[in-house]
Amino acid sequence: MQFVADLIDKGGVLIYPLFVLLVWGLGIIVYKSMTLTRAAVINPDAVQAIENLVIEKKIPEATAYCKQNALPMTRVLLAGVLNHEKSESELKEIMEEAGRQEIPSVRSHLTALSTIASVAPLVGLLGTVIGMISVFTTLSQEAAVNPTMLAGGISEALVTTAFGMVIAVPTLGFYNYFIARLQLLVLEMERISLRMAAILTRV
Repeated sequence: MQFVADLIDKGGVLIYPLFVLLVWGLGIIVYKSMTLTRAAVINPDAVQAIENLVIEKKIPEATAYCKQNALPMTRVLLAGVLNHEKSESELKEIMEEAGRQEIPSVRSHLTALSTIASVAPLVGLLGTVIGMISVFTTLSQEAAVNPTMLAGGISEALVTTAFGMVIAVPTLGFYNYFIARLQLLVLEMERISLRMAAILTRV
């Protein structure tokens, strides 16, 4: 707590929006770590169960299972199951469109995370510029320049830039990690959709 108090005291008013960005970013990172997983988006066990029901020609049961186990992947498969009488090419188009509708929910909050990574260092730099202006304004009013006071003032002015970078670096790292994970999940969803289209046309 003393460290936080010292940081606020040295960083000035722009420390507060930086703290907001920090908390917001941490919240998104925790949330996406729990929701952007293979189990939460695809759930291979649910996919296998749906495929087995379709192979057994239990279309009503497969439909009910998809609705009871609502996930991005199962909702895509539901679109195919509901149109099981159509041709394979039509089924591919239907599930592709359903997949496009699911992507925004899977990708949610990642734009905000990218924005935090971009804005945090800029806010920190603004705090430093304001601090430097204050330092040099004070020095211009002094009859004699004190090197110790100059060094201390510059050190305090750099606090916000350092804090902004501390926020931005891990946030950008997590953003890139989540984007890579998202791409892998989307590729797997496409592969499962193509397999389901082939299965439905053989039923």
